[in-house]
Amino acid sequence: MEDKEVLKLVGARIRALRKEKGLSQESLGEKGGFHFSYIGQIERGEKNVSLLNIAKIANALDVNLIQLFAYVNEEIKVTKHEAELNEILTLLRKSNPQKIKLAKNIVKEILNNE
Repeated sequence: MEDKEVLKLVGARIRALRKEKGLSQESLGEKGGFHFSYIGQIERGEKNVSLLNIAKIANALDVNLIQLFAYVNEEIKVTKHEAELNEILTLLRKSNPQKIKLAKNIVKEILNNE
């Protein structure tokens, strides 16, 4: 895989997550501490963004770093179902152990009633 291809894949993934969250480039930039034009350059694969800035973007998108590297292209597509599961995991990771246990019991109850 060529360098430029990696930049374009990560940029496309950031764009997809940004749109999924209903954010403009400007609002994502504000949340992450970047100028909107920098976000646009990243999304187009024009900037070789640092790992620290990738982490800031992930935080601004309220996703984990791994989600930024789940590329969107013809071969690997993140379905709506997978995106919703990832969102649930992100919420659980931010919760305390009691809330995680409660969520686990609720999910078990829902699945047992099918």
